[in-house]
Amino acid sequence: MLKNAIKHFILITKHKWLVGKLCIKAGQPFRGLMHDWSKYSIIEFWESVRYYDGTRSPIKGCLEQKRYSEAWLHHKGRNKHHYEYWYDPKAPEKTPVIPYPYAIEMVCDRVAAGIVYEGKNFKQDEPLRFLEKEQKEGAISPFINEKTEKFLMKVFTQMSENGIEETLKAKKLKEWYQECCMK
Repeated sequence: MLKNAIKHFILITKHKWLVGKLCIKAGQPFRGLMHDWSKYSIIEFWESVRYYDGTRSPIKGCLEQKRYSEAWLHHKGRNKHHYEYWYDPKAPEKTPVIPYPYAIEMVCDRVAAGIVYEGKNFKQDEPLRFLEKEQKEGAISPFINEKTEKFLMKVFTQMSENGIEETLKAKKLKEWYQECCMK
């Protein structure tokens, strides 16, 4: 258990650091600084330690075994960069457009997760392939605003064609967000 705790701590710290680095590149340093502090909370950390295997999110292992995850429920309810945070089936607008700073943090989070979990096998089209898989499985729609989803698709398509460095530029990201989410 102690070994898993140390490994999980290193993994989430590496992920948080990488998201911070990407958010700075994308013009949202504050979102990078604030990213995922809840992962260090007791409820998220210790459940994740129990299901840690180093190859995927421990949340997936927990969901497979328990059919729910207290860590995930805690996490998505406190972190606005997850589209699930914005979904409210009882609200007049069930899925509002995610505000720009959180949309950028979501992009950086997804890219960093791919890099951390795929390691040397990470390819620049990984975030796009993951989004397309979610779309095909119906895992993302109808839980995200179609404009926000269009923005993610635009960014990840650009990333698959031009790479992370060329894509995560604040000016371009703002233009794409305006194009996809504000019209």
